[in-house]
Amino acid sequence: MSASPRAQSGSLRVAHFLEKILKEHETTEVSVVSFEHYDVPLVGQGQLDPDNLTDFQQTVLNAWKEADLVFFLVPEYNWTTSPQLLNLLHQAGGPKFAHLFDNKVFAVAGTSGARGGRVPALEVTTVLNKLINFLNKYSIVSPRIWESHETSLNLNESGESTGNAIYEKAARAFVEYSLNVAQRWNVGSLVE
Repeated sequence: MSASPRAQSGSLRVAHFLEKILKEHETTEVSVVSFEHYDVPLVGQGQLDPDNLTDFQQTVLNAWKEADLVFFLVPEYNWTTSPQLLNLLHQAGGPKFAHLFDNKVFAVAGTSGARGGRVPALEVTTVLNKLINFLNKYSIVSPRIWESHETSLNLNESGESTGNAIYEKAARAFVEYSLNVAQRWNVGSLVE
């Protein structure tokens, strides 16, 4: 999930780049969700209604529900996280949407136009862990985060690498680690 509402955002570039890496794994189905048409009401000004979802809300919640492994690609705004993603997590973090936090693996990457991304990734990791705990669900947040530094220099608008081998290696390591955690989590969950 590209958690930026901006068109052609850095997080969307990263989403498409990771999509290409993930599709190299033959058993992996991938869908990219963009927050470009984000319309989730702010906490305190409305709430998500599972019986009256907008097209965007339906798209994001269905993709999340169907996924075993959910990547949140979080833009860094003024050294903090995406308000849209935090709002979505707050809105979905109750009984009506608790299933979104059950039997999932979450992987979080922070995206930055400069040298950043750690803080938003850590903030989202904290909120996800708190929601899983509060909702008493069985999921895991992968401990490995990734910081996409200088995203617009390392990826073009289509999410193609511009050739930075160190950037590519870090992205691949993040994806591989996340897939391994998801595989171990799913195998482990079958043991009673």
